[in-house]
Amino acid sequence: MSKFSLQASRVVAELVIFGSVLVTALAPARAQTQDTSTLTVRITGARNTKGQIGVTLFQDAQGFPDDTSKALRQQSVDIDPSTMSAQVTFKDLPQDTFAVSVLHDENGNGKMDKNFMGMPKEGYGASKNPKKQRRAPTFEGAKFSLNAAQQTIDIKLIY
Repeated sequence: MSKFSLQASRVVAELVIFGSVLVTALAPARAQTQDTSTLTVRITGARNTKGQIGVTLFQDAQGFPDDTSKALRQQSVDIDPSTMSAQVTFKDLPQDTFAVSVLHDENGNGKMDKNFMGMPKEGYGASKNPKKQRRAPTFEGAKFSLNAAQQTIDIKLIY
């Protein structure tokens, strides 16, 4: 083998090794940015600033809309008195289908209070803003696709 062939073989081997190292180093960064999302939920229409707004994120119908033990994530936040609104951000979510339920827990007992006929006494809402009905919102009626790096949804409270 000639001296030139040995040098060319060594250069090719070094390029292959460098390329492998580069691909391996970049692969985790690419996977983290492509497959995760940040979801911001803006809640409007609070009738007062009592209590907190609970925002619950579900990845399937199990437990939707009010069983937080079956939820993927849950956060409670105070109401901004100047705008009568609240905002929650969920980070590092997989890109998938979700539904969000919201409760204005005015008395801070952690549950939806209802009157003697079973109708809600506190504000509530869900993603895709379903209209007021005689039953709780369904996952099917509230589900949406989270398929961007950042996405914002707006939910108006119903009383």
